[in-house]
Amino acid sequence: MNAKLLPLPFEKFEKKCLTSHGACAHNLAFVGKQLSCLSFTTVSLLVICTGTLRAQALAPSSLNLANPSHGSANDVVQIVTAKSPQTIAKSAETAGPRELPRPITKERARSAGTKRARAGADGEARSLAKEPARTLLADPVRPMDQQSVAKTTKSFSFFSFKNQQGKRESVPVISQYYPKQIVYPYAKIDRHIDSRLLRAASIAEERAHAHSRSRCWHYVKEALLAAGVIDSRPKSELARDAAQELVSNYGFKRLPVTDPFAAPVGSVLVYGTPRSVGHVELRTRDGFVSDFRSKTPSRRPLLGVFAKL
Repeated sequence: MNAKLLPLPFEKFEKKCLTSHGACAHNLAFVGKQLSCLSFTTVSLLVICTGTLRAQALAPSSLNLANPSHGSANDVVQIVTAKSPQTIAKSAETAGPRELPRPITKERARSAGTKRARAGADGEARSLAKEPARTLLADPVRPMDQQSVAKTTKSFSFFSFKNQQGKRESVPVISQYYPKQIVYPYAKIDRHIDSRLLRAASIAEERAHAHSRSRCWHYVKEALLAAGVIDSRPKSELARDAAQELVSNYGFKRLPVTDPFAAPVGSVLVYGTPRSVGHVELRTRDGFVSDFRSKTPSRRPLLGVFAKL
């Protein structure tokens, strides 16, 4: 007992005090760290609670999970209505006595959302109704790895030859040819002219040749005499002088016709220029006749169309 109660030496006492002082400092530091963590946790909880309360205040009263677009529309409307008093006040100051716009309320927003939803449903229904028609017009489905077959074209045979330069060339051989048929107008029969001219045109057509023999005025004279249109043979030799002789000696008159195809059947057509021999022919039902038959009139200048009335 006496040994335990004896005072400690000075060195041991100093060492014990230093050890106890270090332990106290460590405990104080640990307590400070706990206090700082507690304060940080408290501040975080306050921030989270504030954010939750603000979100609840801005959130809509009810959620429509069936139509997600309705909720987004309400959120947009609420944000606009939160700013609408300021914008309304500014517009009232600038507009003066004009009527102020009505603020958007929740009821109007909901009605607008339902109208949009109905319009979207109608649009989807219409698109679904139109889809079968589109599928009917679509191209037929082809199996994979199948190449499309091109339309067959008609093959032509070719004829090869050498030209003047010695080069070999080839041209397609045409086996069938369809010429374009040219249809000329038929001549009309005028009841005012002498009917014996029709007989003269028929006689000239019967005596005419396939090709010209340069005796057109001679054959027309013979046809007029055979039909009885004139009682004597004209004395002029050149065809260009036939018009003057027929008018002055045999009672012919010039008709107001400038187109040879418009000349009536039996009329006499005179062509020529002062320096040429000229040409004379009679108009038939389907052509022109002198010493030869032709479907087309002469290419010489037309001096006039003459007939006996």
